[in-house]
Amino acid sequence: MIAARLFAGAAGLGICLGSGLIPEAQAVQSIRVLLASDVQQLAVSSDQALWVTDEQNQAWSYHSVLQIKVRGHALILNGKPVVTDQLTLRAGTHDLSIWLNENGKRTAVQAGDTSGALHVSGVVKLVRRGKSRLLVNHVDLEEYVKGVVPAEVNSAWHPEMLKVQAVATRTYALYQRMLNTTRDYDVVAGIQDQVYRGRQGIDARVIAAVESTRGMVVTHQGAPIYAAFSSTAAGLTEDAMTVWSKDLPYLKGVECPFDIESPYYQWRASVKIATLEKNLRQQGFSVGTVSQVAPQSYSRAGRVATLRVVHSNGEVVIRGEDLRKAVGYTVIPSTQFTVQSIGQDLVLSGYGAGHAVGLCQWGAKELAELGYSFSSILSYYYPGTELRDAALTQAPPAPLASSSPPS
Repeated sequence: MIAARLFAGAAGLGICLGSGLIPEAQAVQSIRVLLASDVQQLAVSSDQALWVTDEQNQAWSYHSVLQIKVRGHALILNGKPVVTDQLTLRAGTHDLSIWLNENGKRTAVQAGDTSGALHVSGVVKLVRRGKSRLLVNHVDLEEYVKGVVPAEVNSAWHPEMLKVQAVATRTYALYQRMLNTTRDYDVVAGIQDQVYRGRQGIDARVIAAVESTRGMVVTHQGAPIYAAFSSTAAGLTEDAMTVWSKDLPYLKGVECPFDIESPYYQWRASVKIATLEKNLRQQGFSVGTVSQVAPQSYSRAGRVATLRVVHSNGEVVIRGEDLRKAVGYTVIPSTQFTVQSIGQDLVLSGYGAGHAVGLCQWGAKELAELGYSFSSILSYYYPGTELRDAALTQAPPAPLASSSPPS
């Protein structure tokens, strides 16, 4: 049944899969990637002259490392104050090396030192929004995809799986760009959207996967889809309605018995009850001393939809995703779990990693190794879709949200 669906998906795409032909490259598109949302100081350099332009088109050039510090409405550029709401940094066709301060540590970089830097192509903008400064990388769409693929999967994986990730990444980015025209960025360079590390990890295999699928996106009714993906489904994938209250016809659960080799297929987690209580309160739940945590309802795919939390002041019902958020998504990798025990610690035993909506990366890896093409795999995990040249797509409709939370 599964193999038949995969084969039928490949045959019904309406494109020439056997010839290796892909659509001609279209006009260059760029994606705005949010690198940091509250910049206090950073350093930037390039192996060519670095040009900096403010919102009045006044420009300066630097031939060594540029140190930038935020001081209210002013920016300090190598000791010189400039009052502006936006700076644009570029080095022609050359890459930029960026160092961001972390945990309040001072950013001090010498010319020629590229250790610890984020290397990006395109243009970088430092934009003031309220009391914050946003750092946004305007980068060519295909270069962005190259920066995401090795950050999301291992570049040593099967070439067809790398193509799967490239197309899903491109589709997700284009979808977000079309729906976020009024804000300063399209995607965040982290797990909120897709992990992006600039030039890091790009090798010949990644480049081949991106270039061989250049311009291809997954579409539904002529528009790019919300190409959700996660690591390990460990069973049925999940409906978007269950997880996000979004009714998307191509994000319906499918069987996924392919990811048993994933290191996240089965797991065990232990959480201090005191930590759980504190974090639930920070999320807005009024809880006392927790004495019991038990699943109350399950999704169609068998994941915990809601939990009943009994505490000294009564009880509260929370979503399975609320529990993951409270203690950390890496601590509780998925909502497919059972409660083993509760004392000073809450002990869970579970399967899978991630929200399990859409593409399963480890499942796609196994299917690629079994000989399925990237197009067949995409068609399987995103039912009712087809591949199309990005230049021939239209804007997707805003997803419809359910009027009530998932049960």
